[in-house]
Amino acid sequence: MKRGGFSALCLLCALALPAVAQEAPARAAAAPGKDGRDTKGYPFPARADTVAAAQNMAHAMALRDYCADARVPAEFVRERLARFSRMTGREETCRSLLDY
Repeated sequence: MKRGGFSALCLLCALALPAVAQEAPARAAAAPGKDGRDTKGYPFPARADTVAAAQNMAHAMALRDYCADARVPAEFVRERLARFSRMTGREETCRSLLDY
């Protein structure tokens, strides 16, 4: 690209930025949903959801080892499953850990 073309491109971008900045709040206000955010079209979940899913998977993998190891006392496994159930909000069993 020639030097003059690059300058023209920079000028166009600078002129377009205020218009884009003004459109964003208008689009957010027009979006359906309780709080004005509609994320149905997003291809990926929020970073916090991804982190929570990865952490739950790591916990589930450790618990699956405890479940499979006959040397681990049953009371210990039950207590860990109860703690994990409180974290996930659902009733976890050795069998339900296969979902992760």
